[in-house]
Amino acid sequence: MARQLISSGSSFEGEIGYSRAVVDGDWVFVSGTTGFDYATMRIADDVAEQCEQCLRNIDAALKQAGAAMADVVRVVYVLPNGGDFPACWPVLKRWFGEVRPAAMMISAGLADPRMKIEIEVTARKGSGT
Repeated sequence: MARQLISSGSSFEGEIGYSRAVVDGDWVFVSGTTGFDYATMRIADDVAEQCEQCLRNIDAALKQAGAAMADVVRVVYVLPNGGDFPACWPVLKRWFGEVRPAAMMISAGLADPRMKIEIEVTARKGSGT
């Protein structure tokens, strides 16, 4: 099976030179995804709202790849302010409470000061069924 590239339509993908996700066999690798609404290129100020939008963006990429959030096996969270992470927990529990992927949180700067969280996931098709 050839490698499949998934695009969200974000202007960042063309400007920087990456794909929202890459499908390789049953594996789906979703790039670090921020809280931008790609249709409007707007981003909320609230970290929990950004987290929710990140997960909607990731869900859309996984669906394009023939996978689902239930197939996520690994997730990495990056936040400039680690103290903001607890505000995201209710959102994360709603999306991943039953999935319970392996996870890691890193506190590091992001490319745009408006970004308060970035999320990267790895999924294996069919693993969540």
